[in-house]
Formats: sequence, structure tokens, C-alpha cells
Amino acid sequence: MSLINTEVKPFKATAFHNGEFVDVSEADLKGKWSVVFFYPADFTFVCPTELGDLADNYEELKSRGVEVYSVSTDTHFTHKAWHDSSETIGKITYPMIGDPTGIISRNFEVMIEEVGLAERGTFVIDPEGVIQIVEISAGNIGRDASELLRKVKAAQYVAKHPGEVCPAKWKEGEATLAPSLDLVGKI
Repeated sequence: MSLINTEVKPFKATAFHNGEFVDVSEADLKGKWSVVFFYPADFTFVCPTELGDLADNYEELKSRGVEVYSVSTDTHFTHKAWHDSSETIGKITYPMIGDPTGIISRNFEVMIEEVGLAERGTFVIDPEGVIQIVEISAGNIGRDASELLRKVKAAQYVAKHPGEVCPAKWKEGEATLAPSLDLVGKI
């Protein structure tokens, strides 16, 4: 079953955020747009490139009312150690959630049970706590935060403009479509 249009399931966790350990739950994902960004593990290879790319785009996401939460099955203590020892990870200012029990990873259906790690899963969640975008990538394929930002903009646009849809490669300010019988077979 797809997680699209389902509400985020309850969870409680601790995150490393701006030099502190903070409590985070599904309630924190409500009232604003959120990106939950799962990755396999700290101190690895592809993961820091993705998290650094996300950090580089974080201010623009925040300016759009979007909070970012990265999640791995490492602990919040490990997140702090990685943040303190890596120049790339050191620039992160979004919450880094620890999921050592795997509850959050299982809730989002990205847990690789055999190894106890999360898949590369990206979830865009609307202010009501409903999942609007799901993207899962194989462990050896890194994601692109600029493409994520484009998708967030599209999700926010269609949420504000019922009856319109964003075509492929849509960018903010470009034309959208209003689905109708007149368009069937014309595109």
C-alpha cells in the first residue's frame, strides 16, 4: 500500500539540533510543510553528500515554510559526533533525528530489516501531516536537493490551487494544467 495521502504515524524521538538534544514527534510535522529525509548511516560515503546538499538548500526550504528532518537508525549521540567531526555535516542546522529502535523507519516503510538501516527515503508532508510525495532510492544512488525543492514548490502550488496540476519539469511561475475533458488526448 502506498503511503501517499496517509497521515504520518505517531513517533517520539530525540534529535541533535543546533548543538542541543531535542524531543521530536509526529506533532512537530503538523502546522507546516515538512521534509523527512531518511538515509542509511552516519560516517558513510553517499550520505554526507546528500545531507550537505540538503543543508545548502535548507534556507530556501525554510523561506517556503518547510522544516527538514534527517533520520537514520543511528543515535542522536552519533549525529552529534558526526556533526562535530565532519566539515560537511557541521554545516547542518536542521534537526538530525536518531531512530535506533527503527520505529520511525518502519512507520515510513523504509527499514531494511536484515541490516537495521533505513533506505534512502524522502517524504514531503503537508501542514495537516499528510504525506504528499514519496521517493525511495537504492543505497548507492544519491538524491538531489534542487529536485526536491522543485517538487516541494509543485506540492505547495497544487495545495493552494485546487483544480490545477503541475506537468513534468514544471518550475515555479510556469504554466500549469487544469484537467478537463477538453484536454484528453490533446497533450
